[in-house]
Amino acid sequence: MTAARICATLKPMDLDHAEFIARHHKTAEGAVSAQPRRRDYTSLLVLLNFIIFAAALAYLAYYGSFQSISLAIITGTLALTALFTIIVYRFARRHTLDEHDLDLVRRVMEGSRGCRLVTDSADNTIYYNRNFEQLCRGVGAPGFKSLVRLFQNNEEAKTHFAALADQAHRGLTDSIELFSKFEDKERWLSVTAQPISGRAGFIHWRIDDVTEKYVADQAIREEREKLIDFTDNAPVGFFSVNEEGRFVFANATFARWLGEDLQALLAHGTLHTYLIDPPENAAPYDLIADGRARQIIETEMKAAAGETFLASINQVVVKDDDGKVRTRGVVHDLTAEREMSQALKASEDRFQRFFEEAPVGIMLVDGENNDIADCNNTLASMLGEKATRLEKQKFDDLLKGEDKDTALGAISRIEKGKQLEAPLEITLHWKDKSVVAQMHARRFRIGGNIVLHFIDMTEQKQLEAQFVQSQKMQAIGQLAGGVAHDFNNLLTAIIGFCDLLLLRHKPGDPSFGDIMQIKQNSNRAANLVGQLLAFSRQQTLRPKVHDLSEILADVSSLLRRLIGASIELDLVHGSDLKLVKIDKGQFDQVFVNLAVNARDAMEGNGKLTITTENFTNRKVQELVSEELPPGHWATITVTDTGCGIPKDTLSRIFEPFFTTKDVGEGTGLGLATVYGIIRQTGGYLDVKSKIGEGTSFIIYLPAANEGDETSEEKAAVEEETTRDLTGSERILLVEDEDAVRSFSQRALTNKGYEVLTASSGENALEVIEKDESKHFDLIVTDVVMPGMDGPTLVQRLRQDSPDLKIIFMSGYTEDKLKDHMGEGIFFLPKPFTLKDLAEKVKEVLDD
Repeated sequence: MTAARICATLKPMDLDHAEFIARHHKTAEGAVSAQPRRRDYTSLLVLLNFIIFAAALAYLAYYGSFQSISLAIITGTLALTALFTIIVYRFARRHTLDEHDLDLVRRVMEGSRGCRLVTDSADNTIYYNRNFEQLCRGVGAPGFKSLVRLFQNNEEAKTHFAALADQAHRGLTDSIELFSKFEDKERWLSVTAQPISGRAGFIHWRIDDVTEKYVADQAIREEREKLIDFTDNAPVGFFSVNEEGRFVFANATFARWLGEDLQALLAHGTLHTYLIDPPENAAPYDLIADGRARQIIETEMKAAAGETFLASINQVVVKDDDGKVRTRGVVHDLTAEREMSQALKASEDRFQRFFEEAPVGIMLVDGENNDIADCNNTLASMLGEKATRLEKQKFDDLLKGEDKDTALGAISRIEKGKQLEAPLEITLHWKDKSVVAQMHARRFRIGGNIVLHFIDMTEQKQLEAQFVQSQKMQAIGQLAGGVAHDFNNLLTAIIGFCDLLLLRHKPGDPSFGDIMQIKQNSNRAANLVGQLLAFSRQQTLRPKVHDLSEILADVSSLLRRLIGASIELDLVHGSDLKLVKIDKGQFDQVFVNLAVNARDAMEGNGKLTITTENFTNRKVQELVSEELPPGHWATITVTDTGCGIPKDTLSRIFEPFFTTKDVGEGTGLGLATVYGIIRQTGGYLDVKSKIGEGTSFIIYLPAANEGDETSEEKAAVEEETTRDLTGSERILLVEDEDAVRSFSQRALTNKGYEVLTASSGENALEVIEKDESKHFDLIVTDVVMPGMDGPTLVQRLRQDSPDLKIIFMSGYTEDKLKDHMGEGIFFLPKPFTLKDLAEKVKEVLDD
């Protein structure tokens, strides 16, 4: 067989592999072909040896004796020749490898169940069998690198392979089991590295799939651990002692009862040490004196901490063939059983207590005839009845209409073994009381009764109604705020152009009166917009520190004219009344609205009392629609002697557009405006009323800080002086409303300013880009605009000019801009007059 034929019978390999096979096969072919010549040569040597030996005999026969030198030469020659003959013969036998031997090696390697690989000292692939080629399929070319790649998700694999190779280079065979995950295939492989004798650096690798074996071993280990865990955590104790009474086994439960560490118990513990009354004259492993094979006793045992417990011990004494004793004992803690009995009774008492004191209503219903077998006090209280009177009643008697069919149908399904898919919402009726409840139902496995749980949904229904109401209030508030914002733009233009007309039409001009009428009606419209913003809490307030007594004194004359002469007005001022920080103009409107509502409730006759006093609460206090947090307050109570407000109406009186008056007699904005102003100021509003006796509105205002008081007092004494409102600075005016932009430009231009205008944020950037100087002293911009709004525009401009002064104009409250306000940024609320605009611009430029 030639080298090429041998290579053809093996798997495709790299060049080194082919050279290795060819080289070793040539050696084998040489041995095979030389074998006849070695046989002839050996025969000649034997013949030569025979001739020399015959000559020696002839010499002996002729001369009759050996001479020493000839004898030594002849003997040595014979010995060397024989030795050389044997060596040559054995060497030829050992290096002779015929085709059958090579085929045998290949068949052994290919017939192996494992994957076989042969590498040289440089990890080059010399040989691999078909199984190894199958193993590397999808990984790469068969070889050592592909073998390592099978373990690419095993960080320690390279270290293990290096260790195996190092062992093989030292002439040692070693193996290891490694986890392999390539792509989505997971398995355990046993890798063995075996050195090849006579070939330094050559390693024979064998790889076997041991996944099934590993899984089986892992299952055995898990089961063993489960058994150990079960034994250690069994509710009984297990132990075994030897003939000396020393513990050779104990579970964790028994060690815990003895108060000992398990390892310490096995190292030093003896059986009699833990018996309070050990048997006398007995072996160390016995529990009783006579020492029977089976020993059962009840005895007191002591723990390491001195505690004792009553135990029942069942022990079997076993003797091995060598006479050594081993016991097997089982321990029951009788104390625990007694405690369990007591705990059971306590549990029954506790269940009864839970049943009676549960925060939900519980009812047991006989599934056959729907009789109420039992119910707790919570359910009875929900229905306003005693529990004993409800028992033996029909559950049907608590239901009406559709609820009866729904509830009884659910009970019928549960009686047949079905489950209630979702809780039912039904109304329970008993005498004059009705309760909306959520019903949960389940059938008892023992006894056949059905247990019903009822959750009172009355408060939740009220909360849901309040939530719906709050959503409606929020939606209306957003609508009102949006309408007011747009309306403020119109009013700003109307009032502004009136101011421009008044510059040309002085008193005495025929048109002066018409212009003043337009302006006055515009101001009235602005007050209406203020009411819309008030109940939506979006109006701009200018709070200052005030004394409530002074405010009431100032507004009292107005209130007397509003309520009429037939209604008595009484002001009761509290002593040392705390100062409050409010917007006086807005609170004048609060008092006016409350006074007008009181006048209408008293129908022209009665008494209106306004009382002020200090109030402090340490805990949260419930109001009609919210909670009053703890704090120090100044209260204003407005009380009338009118008809009162029905209870079902109290929760809705602060809703916008809600009114109890006839059509055309009220807008429904009065109390909503009052509520909005008070809440935006940081205060709270409560109401108490009795039908036929009257109504009291209580306003809670937070007390002002001392620092606020000082600063406001200083501001109050400042005298208003006439200011020069002209200027020559460059101003960029950004406003999307054409009328407001036109009026504002003319107003500022008349004051001497150089004004450039833009209709949007994007247009403002274009104006600045086209401007030659690109310098402006002030930016006056609207807040809400299509596309880029005012705050975004300012943010872009301040990237290049961080000190640029800004005035925001808006019909919304300044609070909505708190995240955008900062140094050099000011606010001008809409609607504003020509004078307001000029004063604000002058103030900002002079700042």
